[in-house]
Order: sequence, then structure tokens, then C-alpha cells
Amino acid sequence: MKILFAAACAISLLVPAFAASAKSTDRNEPMSIDAGAQTGTLDGNGKTTLSQGVIVIQGTLDLRSSEAEIYLKDGEPVRAVFTGKQAKLKQQLDDGSWMDASADRIDYDIKGEVLTMTGNYNVKSARGTNAGQKMTYNTRTGEMNSGGDGTRVRTVIQPKAKPAAPAAAGSKK
Repeated sequence: MKILFAAACAISLLVPAFAASAKSTDRNEPMSIDAGAQTGTLDGNGKTTLSQGVIVIQGTLDLRSSEAEIYLKDGEPVRAVFTGKQAKLKQQLDDGSWMDASADRIDYDIKGEVLTMTGNYNVKSARGTNAGQKMTYNTRTGEMNSGGDGTRVRTVIQPKAKPAAPAAAGSKK
């Protein structure tokens, strides 16, 4: 049970890394973690592995991966790594729109508050898309770095919605 709590803590800390405006009420919802198998330590320092299809649901958050590794130090989660072809995350944002993200590997340094997505990552929202081979995102500062390693990064930013045009004045007779 302690490992499920550690996994839940690690995963719940992962949510704001993808979208600062992730649905804020999701953190108040119960978290369901489902996997085909779980092995690892229950306390102290070590690693717990969830495998054979990992599904995490909390409110509108839906995270799916082939495997998840939760690293513990002094019984507290310090890192969570989700892998698969591909690890996928979907969550509704506070504005009602949806955000989808996927990567071969999603690695979250909980203590450092840094998320690294590698292997064909793709993040999509109503605001636009960002895709490439590696992206590092600091959840504390909001700084994002991608590319620079010889690979290309593609970003598409959607235009802001234009305000409705005023109704044309009626013709006078």
C-alpha cells in the first residue's frame, strides 16, 4: 500500500509539468492506479516497477504507459519514469480544452521539478503543438528547452481567436 501511495504522489506531481493550467480540481479527486504487475521495495531507498500496462486515472487525468518506475529515497518518491511506445497523457485544462502528450519516455525529477520527454515527443493543446526528440521542462520556472542536439523541433502556435465583428448597422428608409 505504501508503494501505491508513493506512485500516486509521484504521478500527481507530474500533472502540472505538462500544463500549468491543468484542471485544478483533479488533484482533489481519488487516484486509481492499475497495472498487470508491481515489484519493488516498500520503504527506504529503492525502486518500484509497475508493468504490463499501467493506467493512472485522477479526475480528467488519464496517463497510460507500458511500464512505470518510481524511485524512492527515505521512503519518499523522488523520480517517476513512464515508458512505452508511447507513454500517453490526456487531461482537461481549466479553460475546458484538452491537452494530449506522448513520448517514448517521460522522466520526472520530482525534487528538481524537471520533466524530460524523449523519443518522438508530441504535446498538443488548443494553443498549439510542440514535437521533437527531446524536451526538458522546468515546472517551477516554466522554462522549456528542446532540440539543440542536432535534431529538429517543430512548434505550431494557433492564432488567438478574433473578437466577433460588430453587427452591421441597419439600413435607414
